[in-house]
Amino acid sequence: MPVIILEGGKIDDPAKKRKLITKLTDAACEAYGTIPKQAFIVIIKENDLENIGSGGECLADRMKK
Repeated sequence: MPVIILEGGKIDDPAKKRKLITKLTDAACEAYGTIPKQAFIVIIKENDLENIGSGGECLADRMKK
């Protein structure tokens, strides 16, 4: 079973998470072409913005600007 793991900031809206899972699964299913949707597992790992940095800067700080 293929596993898709997405790490990013928190998504507070459960409907948005469902939509993301659906779109990731659909895209992977299309890319593979031979694996059914039911075989894919999607894991969303949510991180606080204080735990994510980019370009040497904490995203929580960047969002305040």
